[in-house]
Amino acid sequence: MKYSVAFASEVDSWRWVKRAEELGFDSAWFYDTQLLNPDVFICMALAAHETSTIRLGTGVLVPSNRIEPVTANALASLSRLAPGRIDFGVGTGFTARRTMGLGAISLNKTKAYIERVQQLLRGEIIDWDFENERRKIGFLNPDLGLIDIEQEIPLWFSAFGPKAKNIAADLASGWLNFGAQGAEESLHEMQQIWHNAGHEASSLKSNLFFLGAVLTGNGPADEDKLMAQAAPLTAVMFHNLADEVGAMGGANLPTGPLSNVIAEYLNEHQQYQPSDAKYLNNHRGHLMFVRPEEKHVTPELVKSTTMSGTHEELVDRLRTLQAAGYDQVTVQLVHNHEAAIEDWAEVFKAV
Repeated sequence: MKYSVAFASEVDSWRWVKRAEELGFDSAWFYDTQLLNPDVFICMALAAHETSTIRLGTGVLVPSNRIEPVTANALASLSRLAPGRIDFGVGTGFTARRTMGLGAISLNKTKAYIERVQQLLRGEIIDWDFENERRKIGFLNPDLGLIDIEQEIPLWFSAFGPKAKNIAADLASGWLNFGAQGAEESLHEMQQIWHNAGHEASSLKSNLFFLGAVLTGNGPADEDKLMAQAAPLTAVMFHNLADEVGAMGGANLPTGPLSNVIAEYLNEHQQYQPSDAKYLNNHRGHLMFVRPEEKHVTPELVKSTTMSGTHEELVDRLRTLQAAGYDQVTVQLVHNHEAAIEDWAEVFKAV
């Protein structure tokens, strides 16, 4: 199993990518989240310039953030900097669209976008619809060597539900999954869909992204680690629910063991201003930090919803994921806590 790292893109993320390369990590993935982080391609270009072997991927790119020729040009530019080391990770959009009060892009539009980017990267001329007209477009002078479209740029698709997983199978892409909860069940569904599409089982490339903390057994220190390194994922679960049952949903409170906690956050959410753009506060700090008012996010809840545990517990968990069929796992490091890569490197080496 390969081990990788992901970052909420920063202009100095390259320093930690370089360390990941030294530690033997296979890949570094970068979030595409405008209005929260610096531009993904700027951060990747810096990392490409400062490294020599580690793979670099968009984790994940959101189609509505840029038109197809711009994405193809950016990927080809990165390939010129780091030939053979670039991955095209893409999804229908979560953080990058929720920050603007938008839902996900349709699967059909996402698939069409991906296919056009791939065709451009193969040097093809494509029919492209833009501004209510169709035009033929393609790279004009790749022979000058200013960009690189000779190297393969593998596709990875972020897919959760069965419809999205069928798109991944149709595109014969690598599969990206996010979050440790239900990871084996989700993989089994993907494996079945992959098989039904006529692919060899061994050809499925699967990568699980997660946040978590390597705990020591020291209670107070472990609580600090959980809240700093893993809790941002738990907080995002509530951000998502606030959108789905609040401003972007039907205001029906989910039932279950967390219903009271969810209600507590929704009450807080109702206070956010401006009242017609609560998403501006709801997604502040997304996957980077827990906001002061998010007191419902406790260490106990964080431990139960993230990939957190002692060194030995995490080794066992990763071995289970490997046995299930994951061939890559990616730890998502948190702003100002990137040094946790050292703890994770020790866990990965022991698997």
